Amino acid sequence: MLLSRRLLCSLVLALTPLAALGQTDTPIIAAASDLKFAATEIAAAFKTETGMEVTLVFGSTGNFATQIREGAPFQMFMAADETYVAELAAEGLTRDAGALYAEGRIVMIVPKGSGMLADGSLESLRAALAAGGVTHFAIANPDHAPYGLRAREALQHAGLWEALGPKLVLGENVSQAAQFATSGDAQGGIIAYSLALAPEVSALGDYALIPAAWHSPLQQRMVLLKSAGPVAEAFYAYMNSDPARAIMERYGFALPQ
Repeated sequence: MLLSRRLLCSLVLALTPLAALGQTDTPIIAAASDLKFAATEIAAAFKTETGMEVTLVFGSTGNFATQIREGAPFQMFMAADETYVAELAAEGLTRDAGALYAEGRIVMIVPKGSGMLADGSLESLRAALAAGGVTHFAIANPDHAPYGLRAREALQHAGLWEALGPKLVLGENVSQAAQFATSGDAQGGIIAYSLALAPEVSALGDYALIPAAWHSPLQQRMVLLKSAGPVAEAFYAYMNSDPARAIMERYGFALPQ
């Protein structure tokens, strides 16, 4: 039942025009897709403790940055790559430079029952490619999704990017890539560690951490936008609270001091 409610919520947000969302008094938070489970729990805890509520919209960081430039009614942006926040701040679209809230990691994941092993060294992927056992492999679109870009960097480090290219299935964001990677239609994928740790995802696939040295750091930064009101400000501050940090740690994020 929990999974069904979350999927329904995601579908409702995906199908609701941003302009319509902006007509409510509840602030809209644009959150990177790797936060799908962690931020949902944090928002629920925030509501329990304060009585205040936020609306979370999940997607790729790059797409959100574009939407912010086009006037989307977000009050806060939680990016998976701080570069996007720095660019928006330089353009005068944010309150300030924001604050680091986490560092993310990537994992290789394979669906349950796959003939390929979840292997952080990607040697099982290399062997499966050589044997012709890979037809589809999922990552987020590296053109606008930070987790997809880091997946590409890791595959390049392993010398697998060129061989794997024709077999790649690109998710619009890392959450969609996780769906592709665990659906059984793909032999596996590279996704966010935070998603792999969620029971809804780990029940579908096995995963292994890819060495952090194989890709650029996923320094994740949050920022208030110029339109932020008191509730968004309170949620921004709540992200540094002990309850919020405990949730983030449980989903595999390294936290700034």
